[in-house]
Amino acid sequence: MLNPSELYELTDAEQAPLGQAGERPVLVHALTGFVDAGNAARLAREHLLSVGSPRTVASFDLDQLYDYRGRRPAMLFVEDHWEHYEQPTLLLRALRDASGTEFLLLDGPEPDLQWERFTAAVLELIERFDVRATVGLTAIPMAVPHTRPTGVTAHGTNRDLIAGFEPWLQRVQVPGSVGNLLEYRIGQQHRDAFGFAVHVPHYVAQAEFPAAAEKLLACLADATGLRVPMDELHASADSVRAEIDVQIAQADEAASLVRALEEQYDAFTRGRTANNNLLADSPAPLPTADEIGAELERFLAEHTKGDEPPLG
Repeated sequence: MLNPSELYELTDAEQAPLGQAGERPVLVHALTGFVDAGNAARLAREHLLSVGSPRTVASFDLDQLYDYRGRRPAMLFVEDHWEHYEQPTLLLRALRDASGTEFLLLDGPEPDLQWERFTAAVLELIERFDVRATVGLTAIPMAVPHTRPTGVTAHGTNRDLIAGFEPWLQRVQVPGSVGNLLEYRIGQQHRDAFGFAVHVPHYVAQAEFPAAAEKLLACLADATGLRVPMDELHASADSVRAEIDVQIAQADEAASLVRALEEQYDAFTRGRTANNNLLADSPAPLPTADEIGAELERFLAEHTKGDEPPLG
């Protein structure tokens, strides 16, 4: 492996040391490119940046990590010249919570290349800044209704880190991500790392669903003690929920499909201790999750009016 230290450059970390004497920061990561249902991880990341007075402490050399032809950055052409280039960046930034406590946020595109070297580089930074815990934020689509409490799957290198969270799945093989690999490698070093994958109704998975972002940040705050102001995000979540309700109420068919999801969710909740499976037996035959999601996506797309953003 090439030297991981050559993947990043420290910026003002030496001039402005992180945190107060004796404080060990938390590192939060929410990279783009992996699954992000409802844009929840993006909304959570943007909210942290908007309230946290960020300063960059390290930047990564994306030319070594990024597949430009696979994810072509946007360029703006105006009349007769190229006016702007959306240059991708992968940064480690220091932010402050509402009480002034500093923490770290790793954000930018998920590397396409050199996963092991990148992970080793992040581990170097974790050691350099004496990080006490690393927390990943993701969002996954699931056959759940927006009318029920937002669920979350918690995972970690030590079960004590996620005490109080019940498992939703027993065993499943999924495509890997850099964030999940990072947690795995941190665990091999016997350090603390955990993450939250919020459950987003899959009929709104392609739209913005702020309630899921709010849930992610609430879990982050509860697990780490960070204080994140969320009034604005909460108001946005209420507004989007109301909009979904209005659109679904326009047709009995869509409303009945949501009720079917509610029955399925409630049946699972009642029997989760015996069967951790979202396809748990229901009191009546139900459409499959894919059938429900496809029908709701079609309905919501057809009933989006004017310049309102589509919900499915």
